[in-house]
Amino acid sequence: SVPRTVAERPQRKLILHLDLNNTILVSDAVTKQGTVAALDYFLSTVTWGKMSKQGKWEWVSEAPSLLPPCEGAVSYYSQFGRVPDFTGTGQGRRFRGVLEEHLSLLQWTGEEDRELSVRGEDGRLYHWIMPSFFQLLQDLASLGRDFAIVFRTFGTDLPRVLRAVRKALTGGAHPLFPDLPLLSLPLNETPGRIRCSKKDVVLSRGVERVSARDDERSLHHYFSSLQGLGGFQDHFDWWARNTYSIHGGKPLWIDPFDPQVQHIFIDDNIRLNDSDTIVHPKVFLEPAGLQTRTASTSELYDISLVQTDLLRAISDLSYFTRCVQICEENYEKNLEQA
Repeated sequence: SVPRTVAERPQRKLILHLDLNNTILVSDAVTKQGTVAALDYFLSTVTWGKMSKQGKWEWVSEAPSLLPPCEGAVSYYSQFGRVPDFTGTGQGRRFRGVLEEHLSLLQWTGEEDRELSVRGEDGRLYHWIMPSFFQLLQDLASLGRDFAIVFRTFGTDLPRVLRAVRKALTGGAHPLFPDLPLLSLPLNETPGRIRCSKKDVVLSRGVERVSARDDERSLHHYFSSLQGLGGFQDHFDWWARNTYSIHGGKPLWIDPFDPQVQHIFIDDNIRLNDSDTIVHPKVFLEPAGLQTRTASTSELYDISLVQTDLLRAISDLSYFTRCVQICEENYEKNLEQA
C-alpha cells in the first residue's frame, strides 16, 4: 500500500499537558525563585562533569545539554544540589554568558504589565510566560488543529497563570501577540486538582469529579474530550512519598492504538531515569481495554513525553510547535507498527 503523505493523514486531536515552572514560566513560586535565579538553577541541571579520583570536580560539557554528553557524566545539580548563584561563583562561571544571553532574549518590551510581565531580581522586566507558548497557540490555531492545553503543576502558580493567559487571549494585551483574541480559544479559569493513592486517582474541578477506581478509561476519556485551555494541580506529596520516582509522578493515560487523539506531556523534570522523573505514564494494554501498565520514560520519550529544553524554549519561538511535530511523527510510526 502507498504510505499516506502528511497532508493526507487525518489530523488527530492533540491534548498537550504542560508543566509551568521551567517549562512555560522561568520562575518558581514554591522555591521563591525569580527569573534570574530560576534560569541560573536550570543551568546547573544541564551542565555535566565527573569527580576525579582526587575528589575534584571536572567538567565534561562545553555547552548545556539535556542529556549527559558521555557515559558516567553527572549534572552539577545532582552532584552538589541547589547552589545559589551557580553562574556567578566558582565552578559555574563558565556558563555566565549563556545565562546573560537568554535573560536578554526574555526581556519584556513596552510598559510593565502586572499579569504578563515580571520584574527580575536584577530590576529588569521579563516575560512571565514564555513567548514560545503563545506562538504554539497561534501555530496550532492557524493550522486549524483541534487541541486542548492542560496545565499540570505541583506548584501554586496555576490560578495566576490562568488569569494571565485569559488577559492575553481576551484583551489583546500581549505586545508580541496582539491578535490572540481572534483565535476565540475557550479558557476554564477554575483550577482543578488531581489526588493519587495506592488504589485510586481522583480528578476534581468545580462540580466535576472523575475517579480511576473502577475504570482508568474514564480519566483518559475525560482528558481526551477537553477543549480550549485549563489546568490541574497535581499531587506533590504523593510524588515525594514515592521518592520522586515515576510511580508517584503526574499520571498520564496513553492509548497507543488511538488514531484520533494523541496526548503529549511537556515538563522539564521528565528524565530518562525512571527513579527520578515526574510523569507516570499509564499505557492501555489493548484497544478499548481497561488495563494499563506503567511504561518507562525511554519508551515514550519524544512520542508522548518531552523533556523541556528551557534554553531552546527561550531562544526559539517555534520550539514547542516543533516538539509537538516530532511527537506526532513518532506517534504515527508507532501507530503504523501497532
